[in-house]
Amino acid sequence: MFWVRVDNRLIHGQVVEAWVPFMGARHIIVGNDDLAGDDLQQEIMSLAIPRAVESAFLPIDALPGDSRLSGAERESTLLLFSTCLDVRRAFEKGLGLSILNVGNLHYSTGKRQISPSVSLGPDDESCLRFLQEHGVELDFRCVPNDPLSVRFS
Repeated sequence: MFWVRVDNRLIHGQVVEAWVPFMGARHIIVGNDDLAGDDLQQEIMSLAIPRAVESAFLPIDALPGDSRLSGAERESTLLLFSTCLDVRRAFEKGLGLSILNVGNLHYSTGKRQISPSVSLGPDDESCLRFLQEHGVELDFRCVPNDPLSVRFS
């Protein structure tokens, strides 16, 4: 199963303990320009990943051309983004995706809270509408056994 998740925390307990086993992930790819160039932060985040799971930290623009996201490995890959804007940018560069799991977007001033774990600002809403209009299904869940409780329109 290929799964794409936006969660501003990136790699953390819910991802490692719930999503990785749920989808049988053998690969975690983090699409994030800042992390792609920060070896120390990559090493710290990698400590939480089980040894049997390979990880990579790539700049957004490199994602559509990465062989792990187009070959056989794609089916066992969890792709993580920290922002909706990064997802949209990767999509516009050619990354194919049919479902986007919206797991966690922190609240801050100017954002509207739509669930306990998701708060959207105008840019987030615009990105999610854009993705929906281009056929991407939105899945609002923190963990796989959570019910789908948010309908975005």
